[in-house]
Amino acid sequence: MSYGLPLLGGVIIGLAAILLLLGNGRIAGIGGIVWGAASAPAGSLWRWLFLLGMILGTYLFHQFSGQPAPVRGGDSLLLAGVAGLIVGFGVKLGNGCTSGHGVCGLGRLSLRSLVATVSFMLSGIATVAVVRHILGVA
Repeated sequence: MSYGLPLLGGVIIGLAAILLLLGNGRIAGIGGIVWGAASAPAGSLWRWLFLLGMILGTYLFHQFSGQPAPVRGGDSLLLAGVAGLIVGFGVKLGNGCTSGHGVCGLGRLSLRSLVATVSFMLSGIATVAVVRHILGVA
């Protein structure tokens, strides 16, 4: 497996987080950016541009790299919508999302973000263990 593309992606995410913090004084937590774009129309142009850049950047990567885009599974849009609402609730409950705490918060040496990131990781590990090894879902 080539580590070049994931490494490049990580560097680009890190640079975007640094540039947003230095240029705009904002943390690049995607949950907060989406929430701010949807709930505060005044002064949210940068949020919409940031989100558009994420979507457009992904599209352009797949167009020019030859890497196939991920294929959507057979799950329903209703299930995806409910899952999105649950994630959104968790983001508000945790005062940030995995990107905000894991990328930006840890980069700023935030103890709160360290605790949040460890909690996210342990919850994910426990969920995979239960779903795969106890429930037997692949």
